[in-house]
Amino acid sequence: MDNLLTGLISSKTRIKLLVRLFFNPATKAYLRELAKEFDVSTNAVREELNQLKKTKLLKTERSGRQVFYMANTEHSLFPELRSMVSKLMGIDQVIDSIVQRLGNLEKAYLIGDYAEGKDTGIIDLMLVGVVDPYHLNDLTKKTERYIKRKIRSLVLNREEYARMTQQLKKKTILLIWEDQGNGGKTSSATGQ
Repeated sequence: MDNLLTGLISSKTRIKLLVRLFFNPATKAYLRELAKEFDVSTNAVREELNQLKKTKLLKTERSGRQVFYMANTEHSLFPELRSMVSKLMGIDQVIDSIVQRLGNLEKAYLIGDYAEGKDTGIIDLMLVGVVDPYHLNDLTKKTERYIKRKIRSLVLNREEYARMTQQLKKKTILLIWEDQGNGGKTSSATGQ
């Protein structure tokens, strides 16, 4: 993980926590889940969680005996940290290189592990609209080389997307880009 954050933060566990919880702020996680996912001791994770909670970057929520941790979206540094995490994960390049250059695209979502803030090396995108498959494949290959991650795309037209709405409610999905009509396009993941 030689990147922007490793130059600023020396703890790899803290970086993983920021990525996991700040990329998708709706994500919640508990201590043992994080320790298992990061393959480190619960004490190492607990120490980093406590430091992040002390600075008020994280909030907690109790559910029975478990304490869930989540990003504090009201913290003044939240937008900047989320933007840094998006850049780290390569999502900003995906948006710039693929999503905005595909023609008649309506929405783009992250699905799978990345939507949960897990940097597994495979970015799953769901694109809604009319997309040229040849152009998508070409842009995907170029972007994969640049960000050093695999990109898998699911392209749906408006009707297919509408039929899948119920199934999608059961999964973690994150809107990362949307055409706002009359040429205005916004990016949710990078805050543009």
